[in-house]
Amino acid sequence: MKKLFLTLGVLLSCLALTGCALTRSTAKDAVKLFLDQYKNLSTSVLTDLEDVIDGEDFTDSQEEKYRDILKKQYSDLKYEIVDEQYDGDTATVETKITVYDLYKAQNDAANYLNDHQDEFKDENGNYDNNKFLDYKLDQMKKMSDTVEYSITFDVVKNEDDKWQVKELTDDDLEKIHGIYNYDNQ
Repeated sequence: MKKLFLTLGVLLSCLALTGCALTRSTAKDAVKLFLDQYKNLSTSVLTDLEDVIDGEDFTDSQEEKYRDILKKQYSDLKYEIVDEQYDGDTATVETKITVYDLYKAQNDAANYLNDHQDEFKDENGNYDNNKFLDYKLDQMKKMSDTVEYSITFDVVKNEDDKWQVKELTDDDLEKIHGIYNYDNQ
């Protein structure tokens, strides 16, 4: 599932690189536009979301749960621009984001699996990954705990003299998706 979040994040990062008709007169405006695409569930975000979900081996009900989880994560994302620094045609924008703690939900589900393996067996006594995936998605969907992260966005001016967010690191994408492993900091 981490691979799925990262793939989705890479696709969504491309949104920032392809530009938009809205004016991005400052680096801060470009970051706001980037994050608002998530919050507002823009057409591009939803299209990329569907492309990623279609590439996964989910049952129909799992796809629906996962779609709902990501839509909730994106639309409920909160952010605050803390600082911006300019150096010619490049800038950095320090941002604090608050998202649902899906890392905790996934970690708790994995711990539950370790302690309750019998609950995830099929009628023949074999481990059933779909049973576990259903459980994990249910835990992610119920998650109401939030976590705050700091992200430094690198922003550059394009050939049209508009600011745009550069591709994010995997860690920053994991933060936006709420799956960043903060236990290893």
